[in-house]
Amino acid sequence: GGDAPQVGSICQNHDLAATYRLLAAEGTKAFYTGPLAAEIANTVQNPPKSPTTTLPVPPGHMTAADLAAYQTIDRAPTHVNYRGFDVFGMAPSSSGGTTVGESLNILDTFNLSGMNDANALHHYLEASALAFADRGKYVGDPAFVNVPTKALLDPLFGKERACSIDPAHAATKPVPPGDVTNFDGVCPMAAAAPAKEKDTENVSTTNMTVSDRWGNVVEYTLTIEQTGGSGMVVPGRGFILNNELTDFSTVFNPADPNRIDPGKRPRSSMSPTILLQDGKPFLALGSPGGSTIITTVLQTIFNRIDRGMTTPEAIAAPRASQRNTAKVTAEPAFIAKYGSQLTPFGHVFQPSGDAFTSAAEIGAETAIEFLPDGRTLAAAEPVRRGGGSAMVLQPSP
Repeated sequence: GGDAPQVGSICQNHDLAATYRLLAAEGTKAFYTGPLAAEIANTVQNPPKSPTTTLPVPPGHMTAADLAAYQTIDRAPTHVNYRGFDVFGMAPSSSGGTTVGESLNILDTFNLSGMNDANALHHYLEASALAFADRGKYVGDPAFVNVPTKALLDPLFGKERACSIDPAHAATKPVPPGDVTNFDGVCPMAAAAPAKEKDTENVSTTNMTVSDRWGNVVEYTLTIEQTGGSGMVVPGRGFILNNELTDFSTVFNPADPNRIDPGKRPRSSMSPTILLQDGKPFLALGSPGGSTIITTVLQTIFNRIDRGMTTPEAIAAPRASQRNTAKVTAEPAFIAKYGSQLTPFGHVFQPSGDAFTSAAEIGAETAIEFLPDGRTLAAAEPVRRGGGSAMVLQPSP
């Protein structure tokens, strides 16, 4: 019950402030082995619920020992070179770096800047579908499955996958994955068997892009998965527990790299991405949006580098997301502007989400471009999700 706060209201979370003070004083040990660990485990095992609820609220099984045993893993970022830019992304178990990177390798085969909008967008959509086919076939937690990251990001593999793109016709979806064990950049005679994957990700994700006066750049994506996460707040602590298990595949298949297993990290689509030019930062960007994160980041890079848009224009442009499905999910503005031009290629569009809601929008990007004169350009959504926030505190070096 109750009413939503009015726009401009100041919301205070004193419980969360106290939690931050605890972490500042005691460090991460307070979270993994200290009082917070016990309180989190107790919340999972004894979910707080309204006495009047009729919804099932099953208890979980996570323990304080699970938190104590948890370890972060520092993996090397993914890397491809796209038209002279070094593109760095997030390594598996996120699928963002491999899928964005492979898509760019595919697109690098074509002279997109010499094409009209319809032809360039057709190639963008087809490249994305091919990379998503390989995402579904190969990408999961590398602690449990052998993720062929090197092969997926090999320019020769991308060149060979590009052979599947018909410049005049959209392929029937789903397209099959490529063969990561046998490629040489030459167009193959036959394709592998199709891969089927159902996207189960949700969109309650946050992204931020930050740089400082010394040239350090951070691209940060975090998520609680669905809106409201698990719906549980740790009593007295002010933070929500996620429901990240929904990032695992929902139908069990022994061959699925993203099948659920104990201790396994689910495959995400987080795609924090940094582009370097001549070894120096050129563009940093990222977005929320479930698996549309990947296509949002990819389309923005494509808009900026191949279509000649400024970074604010590249972010504001209407979006479409082809994730190896029969229909392309697209914002109404994209369908209105490009639908009639792309339908002759065989692309079929469906509007994203419910009209007049944030679900009808794809992504909510933030970005920083580093200009040749040393200044920085901060950009965010002008309209999506009510508009983002971007600012430069120190305009020049």
